[in-house]
Amino acid sequence: MFTRLYNFVIELVQHRRAPAYLYGLTACESIFFPIPTDVMLAPMCATQPRRAVIFSWWTTVFSVLGGVIGYAIGYFLLQQIVPHLSDKWLMHYNEAVTFFDEWGGAAVIIAAITPIPYKVFTITAGGLMQSLTVFILASFVGRGLRFFAVGMLCALLGPPAIKVIEKRIEFWGWMTVAAIVIAIVVYQFGVF
Repeated sequence: MFTRLYNFVIELVQHRRAPAYLYGLTACESIFFPIPTDVMLAPMCATQPRRAVIFSWWTTVFSVLGGVIGYAIGYFLLQQIVPHLSDKWLMHYNEAVTFFDEWGGAAVIIAAITPIPYKVFTITAGGLMQSLTVFILASFVGRGLRFFAVGMLCALLGPPAIKVIEKRIEFWGWMTVAAIVIAIVVYQFGVF
């Protein structure tokens, strides 16, 4: 399962328009797209380590821009959307509201770094009319920490990291799924 996804991502990474795809994916992931940006950023930085800082910077910028669009959706449309949310999405929204009540602007930083869906927090921040300035700053801090950590680590490991990933893609894929499930369970039970 993960091998096919990985091979598709590697094809995108090798495309001449890979940076544009990366930045478009990043903006969409901040609003609605379910696949994390890291799956494309990591191999791009590993195969082109000299460009890792550029990739990490622009990935952060486009993630924040996507986040601002999510914020605007929440700000202008959330009250019309909430009555139509499924029980699952309404639960996520209510949990995000609680998270904002407890953590304020730090909620955005936490969601921007961790597997907690950043997109839920971008829309909720707008719906709660959180300070746009605080939202943007928190997004830059959180997304920057995440993407620069991924980018610099992969650049440091370089092309040999690709060989390791290829050999153990199924293992790492399932470990990522397990980490996301653990983060969701921890989040659900209010351990934060």
